[in-house]
Amino acid sequence: MSGGISLHAVDVAAGVPAQGMAVEVFALTGGRRLLAQGRLGAGGALDHPVARGEGVAAGEYEAHFCIGDWLRAQGRLAGPAFLEVAVFRLTVLDPAEHYHLPLKFTAWGYALFRGS
Repeated sequence: MSGGISLHAVDVAAGVPAQGMAVEVFALTGGRRLLAQGRLGAGGALDHPVARGEGVAAGEYEAHFCIGDWLRAQGRLAGPAFLEVAVFRLTVLDPAEHYHLPLKFTAWGYALFRGS
């Protein structure tokens, strides 16, 4: 895969992909603008043109993973979450490279990194 920003999330406490989790990707260079939004599919990944490089140039970006809403939708949380939204700010240095952002999370913590 070349170019793009792909998102993937797994609830490691339950051992399941975060199907249905709301996510957003914002471009920050030259002003904040929404580049992508949607819900993760059955495998926990976002199927969106941004994952294939559409609209991705060199610059700063933010990816938002709505953990709290997803946990409430799963019936695992009744009120406010300890973690509502995981925000990952990244810099795309070379838009020809692919930036894969896998999120591994529980209700109490998360790990987010550049994957392959």
